[in-house]
Amino acid sequence: MIDLSVKIGSLNLKNPVMTASGCFGVGREYSQLYDVSLLGGIVTKTVTLKPRTGNKPPRLWETPAGMLNSIGLANPGVKGFIEKEIPFLEALDTLRVVSVAGQTIEEYAKVIEKLDKQSAVDAFELNVSCPNVEKGIAFGTEPEVVAELVKRCRESTSKPIWVKLTPNVTDITAPGKAAIEAGAEALTAINTVQGMEVDVESCKPMIGNVMAGLSGPAIHPIAMAKVYQLKRALPKAHIIGVGGIASSRDAIAIMIAGANAIQIGSGQFPNPLLPLYILESLEGYCIAKEYDSITEITNSIVIE
Repeated sequence: MIDLSVKIGSLNLKNPVMTASGCFGVGREYSQLYDVSLLGGIVTKTVTLKPRTGNKPPRLWETPAGMLNSIGLANPGVKGFIEKEIPFLEALDTLRVVSVAGQTIEEYAKVIEKLDKQSAVDAFELNVSCPNVEKGIAFGTEPEVVAELVKRCRESTSKPIWVKLTPNVTDITAPGKAAIEAGAEALTAINTVQGMEVDVESCKPMIGNVMAGLSGPAIHPIAMAKVYQLKRALPKAHIIGVGGIASSRDAIAIMIAGANAIQIGSGQFPNPLLPLYILESLEGYCIAKEYDSITEITNSIVIE
């Protein structure tokens, strides 16, 4: 038998396969297709302090190798999340990570404070790709801001904090190092890549907000590079690989590059059962390689 368990920070996961924030809700719809408790964990759609209706439509546009999305963090707010979603999460037998965002550092902290006592919340993942109203930049682009954010959120909970890094920076290792030094237990890499598209006939943007986040197979090589860079710079850090994982081969590759676990996002849209297929394939790969534990895949890249 292959040991499929992995450790992310202080948490033990039954296996390294998780779902990514934004593509899974809380798992309510997917639970009609399979038992989501078979997964190592789920990450909820991002929760903010107050309800958000999101960006103006169109919000989605399919690209040749991915998808542009500009949902705008639409969610019922933390009060609505507790009332509507926590009861469902309580019934799940898997790691439950709540993605958190805010327009100020205090907003992040207040969301976490309101969720901290919920037994159905095992950890928090900070979405640092959001615009910072106070500083006029995205939280994740400045290491000093990342550190300040993590430290403040660390004061609001004893539960693990993960930081989901943006790829839209020159050097992802700088905010990654800042997050770890400030108290984050893990880094999730990467969030979507900034992109856009236009209709050449009307000359209008395909997305109502003009700019959007690109996800899907097109960004997998970018995610691979960012994970590899983070592992080289922070060899002891626990890294969760996400971005363009559409097959078991993609999942294995990003673990070889340095990821301790993975998250699957938009790849679930064309194939809702993808997490289960990947989980089965990971075990098969370990058997073929004669590994005793799935952790042997992580950082097994051979550089000659």
